[in-house]
Amino acid sequence: MMDMPKSDLTAPTRMTGGLRPRNETPMIPKNSISGRALVAVVAIMTFLASLTTGAVMLVRASASEWQSDVAREVTIQVRPAPGRDLDAATATAAGIARAFPGIAEVRPYSKEESARLLEPWLGTGLTLDELPVPRLIVAKLAPDAAPDLAQLRKIVGEQVPGASLDDHRGWIDRMGTMAATAVAAGIGILVLMFAATMLSVAFATRGAMAANRPVIEVLHFVGAKDGYIAGLFQRHFLLLGLKGGVLGGGAALLLFAFAGLFSGWFVGNASVSQATALFGSFSIGTTGYISVGSQIVLIAVVTAWTSRQTVNRTLETID
Repeated sequence: MMDMPKSDLTAPTRMTGGLRPRNETPMIPKNSISGRALVAVVAIMTFLASLTTGAVMLVRASASEWQSDVAREVTIQVRPAPGRDLDAATATAAGIARAFPGIAEVRPYSKEESARLLEPWLGTGLTLDELPVPRLIVAKLAPDAAPDLAQLRKIVGEQVPGASLDDHRGWIDRMGTMAATAVAAGIGILVLMFAATMLSVAFATRGAMAANRPVIEVLHFVGAKDGYIAGLFQRHFLLLGLKGGVLGGGAALLLFAFAGLFSGWFVGNASVSQATALFGSFSIGTTGYISVGSQIVLIAVVTAWTSRQTVNRTLETID
């Protein structure tokens, strides 16, 4: 039997003897160009997957908060009209709401407060005196109460002409639909990213096996089982997947941490206020960090599993 080069094998020279060569080197080089490329691909995929997971969690949490807040509030809008005392009309509408059963708190907005509500969209420094800016009255419903909002709408409309009541039901349904769509889209993106990662690992594994095909054939000749050879590739790609996952997931966690600090530093800025209204404080919380950490481990496991399955299928053709 011909001698096998010691520098190519991690397997024992004779599988039955259990002896290893003294100058053993990995069958799959640890720092090869293909290995570094795979680490970069896994890192990029993990980074994008982590961003998607964090964004989905932010949207879902914000939507839940919106729905819980909006569902317990109704808004009365008093529109200005020629010859109308808008302050008196606002006070009348607020008094009707306070006296209505099931209403716990009523807060009428002043002219200045109503104008400030437009600043995130129109900016500051604008004169709104000549614009017909309506007055808003926010009425909070009492806990476990179910007031007859249709009756309240009718009374307000009769006693304060030009006033209207909005119970936000349409907005709640839309927000629920938008949140569900965002979550579904995020899950779809995650599935595509995992599929792309698995394909990349499969191609890298086939390339490594093609480069080491003579060594694999010799290992078969001396009695190495398919599971032993597959285990060599599995451990190798597990380390590569874990390394790439830590790099990509760690970068995503740092980005989320910086975004949370950034939103805290610029509280009061119009652009940041709009983004905060949509996505909250940009903090994914403990659950988010645990989810991203679990995703890093999952990426490594998927990488190792894909490599093992690819090796087993390829070895069937060699057998």
